[in-house]
Amino acid sequence: MSNPVMTASGTCGYGPDFGELVDVKQLGAFVTKAISCEPRKGNPPDRIVETPGGMLNAIGLANIGLDRFVEEIVPFWRPVGIPVIVNVVGHRLEDYLAVCRRLDEIECIAGLELNVSCPNVSDGLEFGTDAARLHGLVSAVRSEIHHAKLIVKLSPNVTDIAETAAAAVDAGADALSVINTLRGMVINVDTFKPMLANRTGGLSGPAIKPVALHMVNHVYTKVARKAGVPIIGMGGIVSWRDAVEFFLAGATAVAVGTALFLDPRTPVRVCEGLADYIERRGLTSVRELIGRVE
Repeated sequence: MSNPVMTASGTCGYGPDFGELVDVKQLGAFVTKAISCEPRKGNPPDRIVETPGGMLNAIGLANIGLDRFVEEIVPFWRPVGIPVIVNVVGHRLEDYLAVCRRLDEIECIAGLELNVSCPNVSDGLEFGTDAARLHGLVSAVRSEIHHAKLIVKLSPNVTDIAETAAAAVDAGADALSVINTLRGMVINVDTFKPMLANRTGGLSGPAIKPVALHMVNHVYTKVARKAGVPIIGMGGIVSWRDAVEFFLAGATAVAVGTALFLDPRTPVRVCEGLADYIERRGLTSVRELIGRVE
């Protein structure tokens, strides 16, 4: 990565559309929307609702499926030259394995991010909230991939995120994404019904940043620092100041998500702000900030 700022999965599609708005070569990496073996329609509408300081989404991992992704999206990324990370989802262990095996053979795909923590589907949390099952999944995928880096996206909807982080690292994860969205709900006071057809959705945006910072720091101090495993911090990053907080908490890189809906150039602005901050502080790299919170 030429810089430590990337997109967060599910917030800017697969790349070609986002590339019409932003020069993707300015990103440290691009993380795609989730991909499953077969196409998924996702949840019925309404699927998004704004909340104070953020938004709830219940898209339900709608995606074009593995075959179309390989045929239509991979050719876009081959000449770009930045790391591409594909978010991978599945109903069963075999689904994850099938997607990862095929994508691992594609040279321009640098990483596979196992999405075991989406709160918007009925089977989205089965692996991510059970340390033993998560260990089994990561171990199985680890044995099958040889080119791409293996990243595990952890759920915040657990009693102690350090337990699932430790399970993922012990099973062979190269990096951890911390955190996915928090489960939430909004109710229409006129109809007495949930605003989302799915009833609940994943809360993201600045409203969850304090929780995300705490969990990044907790995973860093309890698991990642000793294991030497990098953390991709995410959750409410809007500015370079937010990014610096995540580095101080223990993140090695950061991902921008919900802010892209307001300004697709947010990752670029964060990079520019970080460069200025590093220069003003007399530092040589953001690596000098990692885990420095006292």
